[in-house]
Amino acid sequence: MNLKRCLLACTLAIPAQGWCDALFINDATVHTMGPRTVLQDTDILVRDGRVHSLGIDLEPPIDAVVIEADGRPVTPGLFAGITAHGLVEISMVEDTADDAAEVILDKPAMRPEFDVTAAYNPVSGPIAVTRIEGLTWAMLGAGQSSSLIGGQGRAVRFDGGWSSFAGEPVLYLSVGGAGSEQSGGSRAAKWMLLEQALAEAGSELSWLPSPLLTPAGREALAGFLETGLVVFGADRASDIVQVLAFSEKHGLNAAISGGAEAWMVADELAAAGMPVLLDPLANLPSNFDRLGARLDNAALLNEAGVNVVFSGAGTHNARKQRQAAGNAVANGLPWDAALAALTAVPADILGLDGGAGRIEPGSPADLVLWSGDPLEVTTWAEQVIVGGKPVDMVSRQTLLRDRYLESGTEMPWAYVKP
Repeated sequence: MNLKRCLLACTLAIPAQGWCDALFINDATVHTMGPRTVLQDTDILVRDGRVHSLGIDLEPPIDAVVIEADGRPVTPGLFAGITAHGLVEISMVEDTADDAAEVILDKPAMRPEFDVTAAYNPVSGPIAVTRIEGLTWAMLGAGQSSSLIGGQGRAVRFDGGWSSFAGEPVLYLSVGGAGSEQSGGSRAAKWMLLEQALAEAGSELSWLPSPLLTPAGREALAGFLETGLVVFGADRASDIVQVLAFSEKHGLNAAISGGAEAWMVADELAAAGMPVLLDPLANLPSNFDRLGARLDNAALLNEAGVNVVFSGAGTHNARKQRQAAGNAVANGLPWDAALAALTAVPADILGLDGGAGRIEPGSPADLVLWSGDPLEVTTWAEQVIVGGKPVDMVSRQTLLRDRYLESGTEMPWAYVKP
């Protein structure tokens, strides 16, 4: 232990530049999210961006940067959900939003070839804000409010790379009550149009007077009949039942996004092996598709054997994912299942390889050292590590705080002008 303390100690604000290839976390409570579950008093050796080894009283290499955990929890980096990180700077400023296409995509009506990854900006402000809160990756969403097919996205790691995408492409479909303009306000017409779109996929069908897809669209949609994930936006239980039938008919690898009433058809979802990406804070009937929303939705789905993933906090509030997970635990979801819903489960659903979402030899070294229970709202991320590199724990928000928050005053906080 004395040797470890004599080595270079890592401060909690070490920048990503100028670091060694080896990193050593000493004496952590490691939530592996694998077969070994939780390891107490465990050291983690990272080399070349991946976890090299785990063990008790390991000797750090002489070239390693050392982080003293002092028994605090270390988890894999958390999943931020379906978001527009790197695609939207300020939601209400049109020029900074690239997650949707509306005007130019009017005809043909559906454009599955629309792919938001081409617009991804890894140095966008919201990424740093989210990353220092312990969320190190997300699934880029795509949407056209007037179309059943929103477009394509993909999982992305917040490592600052220009093309840090992972897993297979994701196609977004909307089959609920919202956005029914294209189908004349009819749910039944939505399914009719989707059937026509799949019939067009991969074929020439030039004889159609009003095709739904362009040639590129047909090729793109045909690809999702063979590989990739299709995410259906649906809250109402009856819509989810239709998704199950449609996906089975066409052999789709599918998931539900939303799923406010998914608990009503939990057994059917479990039998089909279809995961649900849900917001565990959704408990009010905000529309007629969510009349059955309830806070124990995640717990009921998990009990039935459904793979649950947490999503829904959004781009600018992604840090609330942990708070939402904690609320799911308060409403009956086992703690381990809640953490898995932010780590291993989304990694598996999105087809990330190499042990992503876990801490085991060979897995990506996307790690977070927490001040305490990571699902407790008063806990914070003390150090985030992405790709084996300690992240500079600074964002636009922390810079503004440090610039304008008055310090050295004897007045109570209520009297301090921010």
